[in-house]
Formats: sequence, structure tokens, C-alpha cells
Amino acid sequence: MADEKTATGITVQIVTPVGEVYNEPNVDLAIVNTQGGQIGVMKKHVPLLAALTIDELLIKKGDQREVLAVNGGIAEFSNDLLTVVADSAETSDTIDVSRAQNAKERAEARIAHAQDDKNDAELARARVALMRAVNRIHVAAVKQGK
Repeated sequence: MADEKTATGITVQIVTPVGEVYNEPNVDLAIVNTQGGQIGVMKKHVPLLAALTIDELLIKKGDQREVLAVNGGIAEFSNDLLTVVADSAETSDTIDVSRAQNAKERAEARIAHAQDDKNDAELARARVALMRAVNRIHVAAVKQGK
């Protein structure tokens, strides 16, 4: 009971198949991008279960703002705990921009090759790879104020 009275916000926990990426209590607002649109989650929000898109996840805590690259997964919220189970996720300060740029270039080449070969399955996989790389580049640029 004492925890309920002292908690000023929600707890945001982000996990991937390789482990926990983020865990922060007393977050004022978390904005997730779902397949149904963008949702802001604050203390006492109604329970939620949503499929995520490849996009950024924004976390606001006081005057601080953190952006993470989240590449699909699900978000579940109940009892002031937002749990994101993502295919992959990275905080903006851990993104290797040159690696993301190389991934983007490889994905673009794969798209061109798949279009030439009329390989729809490879084209779909390459487009997802491109979206993930662009998301990572975007999140890293947000951190740098670009």
C-alpha cells in the first residue's frame, strides 16, 4: 500500500528475446505506436493490450525525455505497469548509427534485387529490414537533436 501512495507515475519495462532493455519507475507518460495508432499511457490508464509497429517509443519523466527504437512486439498495461515485449529495442544512446546506415543500404539493395527477381517474399522481408534500419537512424537523430 505504501508503494501506491509514493509512486508518482507508471513503471515502464521493455524486454526482448535477449533480455531487459529498459526498466524505469515513476514515468509520467509513455507514448507507444500501435497498429491501431499512437497511444499515450499515464498513471491510472485503463488496461491495454496492443500490437506494436516498428517505430519509436517516447518516455517522459519530469523534464527528461527518452526515445527508444522498438521493432514490433506487444504492449500490455495494467496496475500502472507498462510492459513492452519487443522483437528488438534499443535506447537512443546505444544505437550504432553507422551500423544502422549500413543495414539501410543493404536493405535497399535487397529491395532492388527482389523487385528485379519478382520475389515477393524477399521483397517483404527487405522492406521490414529497411523500416527497422530507418527507425534506428531516426531515433538516434532525435537524441542528437536533428
